[in-house]
Amino acid sequence: MSEPPVPAERLRASHADREAVIERLREAAGDGRLTLDELGERIEAAYAARTHAELLPLTRDLPDVRAEAARPTPAAAVPARVTGAPGRRWSLAVMGGVDRRGRWRLSATHGAVAVMGGVDLDLRDAELEAPVVTIRVLAVMGGVDIVVPDDCLLDASGLGLMGGFDESDRGAPAPVGAPVVRVRGLALMGGIDVRRRPHKRRDPDDPDGTTGELER
Repeated sequence: MSEPPVPAERLRASHADREAVIERLREAAGDGRLTLDELGERIEAAYAARTHAELLPLTRDLPDVRAEAARPTPAAAVPARVTGAPGRRWSLAVMGGVDRRGRWRLSATHGAVAVMGGVDLDLRDAELEAPVVTIRVLAVMGGVDIVVPDDCLLDASGLGLMGGFDESDRGAPAPVGAPVVRVRGLALMGGIDVRRRPHKRRDPDDPDGTTGELER
């Protein structure tokens, strides 16, 4: 007679299983859900785990942010700027500059890196790939400016080390079901400036809204 199958939680954990748990822990710490001490303790436990049963308690009290973001949204509730089409994944400026404004498309996950350079991202006329987009920002002796329109919710957090992370909101309350723009930033001897602003007034001589400086 064959032996009963081993319960799923008693199966041996793989390297990929451990890394997936550690990534969720790092994201939770970045969102402020775990302290640095808790993060270190749980990562150490994850590396030492031999079975799924030992991994499960490490994330049991954490929300699955990726599952929430991937959950289908009713068609009627999807804002017009969310197209579902793939967008730009990177904005990289090394001793130079990147300026994105007017009509462009932002991917669900975007990396903005400025090393002795500058990155300007104006989302007021941008299309979004998903209802929740995440911009991960790194500024090293450089600067990154991001303008988010007030038909989106802004969820921003960051750290400045001999630099600065600034956030301001002068927009109107976002409508129900508005897309979410998450910004996570680290400034090393540089600056990150995230601003939520009303939609810009279009210049009749500039139908694409591509002229002028970013509104402060």
